[in-house]
Amino acid sequence: MSVVTDAVPRPTYGNWRRPRRAGLGPFGLIGTVGLFGGFVLVLLMSLISLQAALITLVPMMLILVPLTVRTQDGRNPYQLFAVRIGWLRRKRKGSTTYVAGPLSRRPGGRFHPPGLLSRVKMSEGRDAYDRPFAVLYHEDRNLYTIVLGCEPDGGSLVDPDQMDVWVASWGDWLSRLSHEPGLRGATVIVETAPDPGTRLSTEVLPRVKKDAPSLARAVVEEVVENYPATSSEMHTYIALTYRIVTKRKRDLDEVIANLAVRIPGLVAGLVGAGGGSAAPLSAEHVSEIVRVAYDPAVAADVLGLRAVHGGSGLEWDDAGPAACVETVKNYQHDSGVSRTWLLTLAPRGTVRSNVLRGLLEPVPGTRRKRVALIYRPMDPATSARIVEADRRAAQFMATSKKGMVQARAASEMRATEQTAAEEAAGAGLMEFSLMLTVTVDANSELADANALVRNLEAAARLSLRPADRMQAAAFSCTLPVGVLPWEYTLLPHELQEAL
Repeated sequence: MSVVTDAVPRPTYGNWRRPRRAGLGPFGLIGTVGLFGGFVLVLLMSLISLQAALITLVPMMLILVPLTVRTQDGRNPYQLFAVRIGWLRRKRKGSTTYVAGPLSRRPGGRFHPPGLLSRVKMSEGRDAYDRPFAVLYHEDRNLYTIVLGCEPDGGSLVDPDQMDVWVASWGDWLSRLSHEPGLRGATVIVETAPDPGTRLSTEVLPRVKKDAPSLARAVVEEVVENYPATSSEMHTYIALTYRIVTKRKRDLDEVIANLAVRIPGLVAGLVGAGGGSAAPLSAEHVSEIVRVAYDPAVAADVLGLRAVHGGSGLEWDDAGPAACVETVKNYQHDSGVSRTWLLTLAPRGTVRSNVLRGLLEPVPGTRRKRVALIYRPMDPATSARIVEADRRAAQFMATSKKGMVQARAASEMRATEQTAAEEAAGAGLMEFSLMLTVTVDANSELADANALVRNLEAAARLSLRPADRMQAAAFSCTLPVGVLPWEYTLLPHELQEAL
């Protein structure tokens, strides 16, 4: 007797797309307004003379034509030029070099984190379960960040059905962020590094008895010495950044009380989504994470102090590097050299739930690696407006084109219809991006890191580009401190979208 079983298809994920920009063709909203306004001005000048019309037309075309040229990630030449100008200004002012400590010119003689973290202050509160949690106050942006740590269960020896449940629960947790009052953004950081073996030796060696057989002692010591060479550590952090309006301006106690009420519900949602043991991180723990990121050589010392004494006693004002230098292509800081890449294109088509596994797993040849997924939730009203605008635009394109282009437009129309139906059923809408930071020991190892990243992005079906001339800021964005890129741009996010 034979038994026939039907294979259950594994679910796939996708349908992510950039919102369609308002405007004519490759022009954004500002370019379209400038185009029509310029043509009206040319027509008015033609009433005076043909020469006046040409004098008006030529500068207008020189200004508007570059707006039709776009890079793969949607940037025009003006935006690329602005990045270069910003880099030259920072280099002329000397802000690409940072020196701290007692021998520096900085007041206080301490090692405060540099760059975007220079105006961040650290406080601490306690949630409903009396657990300490750090509150990072971004003074120049009036933002508050809390950091959650979790130990995901992983996908090894887990049934596919359970993995699908975790993915669905994670999607539900993200959708609830759209309804979180005052939330400006969320960052999920997965950090991997070679295991220094400190925790293993601290746990095992003190338990070895003095009268133990020499052979048994030798085996244990050999295991403690060699095991870390092939093992690694992995940590997952989630930074949630809020803008909270208080009755009294910037009342920190009221903000801490507001955030303390939210933490238990957020942690419970992470546990249900496969986050394993989740809990808020204390101010000391966040300071240790930042300290090790800037100086990877002290990772073993920090772990040893934490294992022996339960903590290092490190404060936020001493979590920065002694010196760091930003160059066009990398960021040199204490005992490490880092380079950061930005997402330019998400995977096309559909993917499985394990598409990012290779990117997140530890890889040899690096001192530390951090993958940061950055989310920007949208409120339900904005989500509905964007979804309906994309739906109308896709319908127009599908009915106005013919042939091969019409087939692609019809596929896009089906995608927008599905997005509209899911949003109407209660699903959340959010913008997302990805940043990858790789830290090595010396500049000579960056070439191998570049080759490694190319292989990882190909396996994950991503397209990444180096954050050249923005390495210091990009490095800060991959730390669990709540730095949101769109909050630190020169132009508002809405104006950049109009470009």
